[in-house]
Amino acid sequence: MPYTLLQGGRRRRRRRGGVVLAVIVLAVVTTLFLADRAGQPAKPEPSTAAPPAALQDSSTAPLAGGGTAPSPLAVRMEDPRDAVPLAFKHPPRSGLLFDVDTGRVLWRWHPDRVLPIASLTKMMTALVVVDRVGPGAWVKITKEALAYTGSGVGLLPRGRKIAVDTMLHGLLLPSGNDAAIALSLRAAGSQAGFIALMNRRAASMGLVCTHFTTVSGIVDRGNHSCAPDLAAMARAVLREPRLARIVKRRSAALRFPIKGHKLYLYNNNPLLRAGYKGTTGVKTGYTDAAGRCLVATVRRGPIRLGVVLLDSPDPGKQAMRLLDRGFARSS
Repeated sequence: MPYTLLQGGRRRRRRRGGVVLAVIVLAVVTTLFLADRAGQPAKPEPSTAAPPAALQDSSTAPLAGGGTAPSPLAVRMEDPRDAVPLAFKHPPRSGLLFDVDTGRVLWRWHPDRVLPIASLTKMMTALVVVDRVGPGAWVKITKEALAYTGSGVGLLPRGRKIAVDTMLHGLLLPSGNDAAIALSLRAAGSQAGFIALMNRRAASMGLVCTHFTTVSGIVDRGNHSCAPDLAAMARAVLREPRLARIVKRRSAALRFPIKGHKLYLYNNNPLLRAGYKGTTGVKTGYTDAAGRCLVATVRRGPIRLGVVLLDSPDPGKQAMRLLDRGFARSS
């Protein structure tokens, strides 16, 4: 074979070898690039998320750990056209009027404000207690429970055992901080453990602006909520028969291990105190930071309405004005 042909054949083999090598290198580089991309977090897409579930009508709500869960107690915030127009000369910092059964919002005032809630906290305290402690249980009064500040039942005998439902009355009627501590110790063994359960329950309910740092509401720092979340809590309380029976009572006389064997308790709810027709609950609250707060519910015939007022100059009168307008609109 002539030398020139052999030379040309070698050159052709070199070209083929170069092409194969280039293809192999390109494949390796591509594989490494894709592997590197797979190990990186995905670039976030532009957000198109809707407002928090507590501030809209939604069948789902975000959970603290991600994902969603049914939120049938969320009030319906999606329609901005309120059925009850009412302007207060001195309005609360935040408020809602809502239908207890449907969740429809009838009136709102800065409902997205996240504010301290004082003893409205005790709605969640009560919900966690009934989740974990049966109606026939007893609560032991400890030194820790008696070291409370603020409002209290005030007659709890150290070392004695009190029926849990009696303690729930003490929690929800006179808003006893001592009762809150005693119940939390009975349900979880410690106040810190109970607070964790409160926040877990809030997450499971789809509450998006609620966080607890206290079992009673006496501590304002880090203990907060918003009007839609509080409306959802009120609806949850009314669905618990043990609690619904208590929060509608203006007063109660209960068996108690003290002289006379009776404990007399009176509800702080201004609607119940005023004899406002059809009042069924729910809870009051006050601290310097939170101001005067009220979550109240009323039933007239088949219609059940609720009101949330946070830092109101006169929660009783403002609630009654809103409810009067709401029932007139619904009749």
